[in-house]
Amino acid sequence: MTKFDIPTLTTQFPLVSQLVALEEVCWFNPNTTSLSEGLPFVGLDAEDIQDASDRLSRFAPFLMKAFPDTAKTQGIIESELAEIPAMKASLEATYGIKIPGRLMLKKDSHLPISGSIKARGGIYEVLTHAEKLAVNAGLLSESDDYSKLLSDEFRQFFSQYSIAVGSTGNLGMSIGIISAKLGFSVTVHMSADAREWKKAKLRSHGVNVVEYEQDYGVAVEQGRKAAEQDARCFFIDDENSRTLFLGYSVAGERVRKQFDELGIAVDANHPLFVYLPCGVGGGPGGVAFGLKMAFGDHVHCIFAEPTHSPCMLLGVHTGLHDDISVQELGIDNITAADGLAVGRASGFVGRAMERLIDGYYTLSDKHMYQLLGQLNQSEGIQLEPSALAGMPGPMHVSEAEEYQERLQLTPEKLRHATHLVWATGGGMVPAEEMAAYLAKSA
Repeated sequence: MTKFDIPTLTTQFPLVSQLVALEEVCWFNPNTTSLSEGLPFVGLDAEDIQDASDRLSRFAPFLMKAFPDTAKTQGIIESELAEIPAMKASLEATYGIKIPGRLMLKKDSHLPISGSIKARGGIYEVLTHAEKLAVNAGLLSESDDYSKLLSDEFRQFFSQYSIAVGSTGNLGMSIGIISAKLGFSVTVHMSADAREWKKAKLRSHGVNVVEYEQDYGVAVEQGRKAAEQDARCFFIDDENSRTLFLGYSVAGERVRKQFDELGIAVDANHPLFVYLPCGVGGGPGGVAFGLKMAFGDHVHCIFAEPTHSPCMLLGVHTGLHDDISVQELGIDNITAADGLAVGRASGFVGRAMERLIDGYYTLSDKHMYQLLGQLNQSEGIQLEPSALAGMPGPMHVSEAEEYQERLQLTPEKLRHATHLVWATGGGMVPAEEMAAYLAKSA
């Protein structure tokens, strides 16, 4: 039995009827606040982000040796920023809208190790757990060269412990690959929408993959239950983990550094808009937190979700957060955007970040495929469907007059804006799989 009455809910929140009808919608939250007012609700601060950044620096020598594709960044897992002017022109032609400012792509799709945004949070949480175990056992101190973790001694030590996670695909990939490399026994509980190639890749790394015919929520629940049976098993909770959240948050300071190197200003007269695909909310929530800490009130973060899985928009808009799921409204939570196929949003992220996220919108699978083809044709960049969710964001901002007025985003300021689409995955998609995606984009 639901804790709310649907007819009453749709009367109070007419937008919910549009979600139920699977319409593409856009909602700018009128209750957003300044960073200083919103920060206390997050429960984390700049010191926490710095702690995460320092930990990743300690692990850099290990990562550089364990994963040679991180060598060019000295063991730091980071992605490039790319300006995409041809895609901007293509979008303007398609939508008949002028996008003021520049359009850029953050290529987390091509992050080393696991080829998605989850290479930030997922890998960070496993490293945090490994460090804690090794330090507590007297095998490691923070002043050591962490490349020693590649030794047989450490692999044997970590083999006594196991890690479990529930995932739609990309989080499982990052956690499975890094856990297996360290020597942990690792089990990934995969939901029905997870791609076969992701399961196969994990198994090739020696990861135990458990498959479910149900969705993400069931995979997480079963992973949690299995971990509870084993005192030496550590369950990574994508719905509520502050450690995952902080792993994503280090992206903010790094983007600021990249902007500085490119000579791109972000200030009162040069606003930054960032469009983040959203599943359960941990990845986009953590990145948005880091961006707010790096750029303050000059950055505006907007979440994008599939029309069939609008869990964060539903939770924040109604104020019910994780007390409501899309399935309870009769929405099926079935989407080609496998990483975003989540029916119930993270209550932690929704409540922590609701005052700091400017807006939310949804788009159909057909729309994502169309954008996937456009990006490939205009820029030669190939992403998985969910990673295109952020691409319509600049059109929504460009058309939102009430939002622009409320934030005093004058035409002059918008002309000097930067629009950053966060590409969350696709770098490791096999060629035949990508060919199938592109065939659907026609």
